[in-house]
Amino acid sequence: MSETPDWFWQAVDVKPASHFVDVHACDINYQVWGDSGKPGLLFVHGHNAHAHWWDFIAPAFLDDYSVAALDLSGMGDSDHRDSYSPDVYAEEIMAVADEVGLGSDMMVIAHSFGGFMATRAANRFPDRIKGLVLVDSGVRSAEDEKPQEVERWSKQKVYPSAEVARSRFRLQPPQPCENGYIVNYIAHHSVEHIDEGWVWKFDEELSSRIQGKGSIEEDFRNLGCKIALIYGEQSESFSKSSADYMQSLREDLTVIPIADAQHHLFLDQPLAFIDSLQSLLSDW
Repeated sequence: MSETPDWFWQAVDVKPASHFVDVHACDINYQVWGDSGKPGLLFVHGHNAHAHWWDFIAPAFLDDYSVAALDLSGMGDSDHRDSYSPDVYAEEIMAVADEVGLGSDMMVIAHSFGGFMATRAANRFPDRIKGLVLVDSGVRSAEDEKPQEVERWSKQKVYPSAEVARSRFRLQPPQPCENGYIVNYIAHHSVEHIDEGWVWKFDEELSSRIQGKGSIEEDFRNLGCKIALIYGEQSESFSKSSADYMQSLREDLTVIPIADAQHHLFLDQPLAFIDSLQSLLSDW
């Protein structure tokens, strides 16, 4: 496990302000870094993740942007719902943007599952998003598509202590990560205490409660904003063939591979990811 570098401590020492906004009778948690008045930059996390996944990334953009990240419902510190949908997630994304005042030309950076929801938001609110960066997310080629496994739900896992719970934390989809200090930081923010003990923050029935998923390919084709893909060259979820397929659907797509990175590429190569994203946003 690698030692924790100074840049990481400096980044996470820049503490965001945390707030809630009500969206369809559900409290949505969000974090804000920096001053208002600058162009807006919104980060959207992946499946069963949360806004703290961006704590070590967001501060790098404060010179040029007002930066925010949210917990989608059913994840992080946001409320759970009886049912979820891309349309509701799109409304959560825009509600946070409105509360923060990110303006009508914000950039959205969205990882994995969050990329699908951000793509829907950009379709439903085309005049609000200037650019969308999909992070190991988008329309997969046939060779990257995998059969959907049937999820079998069991009783919620309850751990006797926070330490035990955090020790059970694993990235999903599974992958090793040499930067254990980042994984440990994320795990620290992934559990909460209930009367019986410590549990994961995400809704363990979330996947089975999503309705009206729609077509990611149709949503992607119809995007009216600037669009880019940053993906991990070693990702088992998203290969070059998917990147090529997406570019065949949209010739204006900017594609940026990150070397020595898997699906959770900004955990594997955080500085390379920051550099690539800064360069892309500067070009835009």
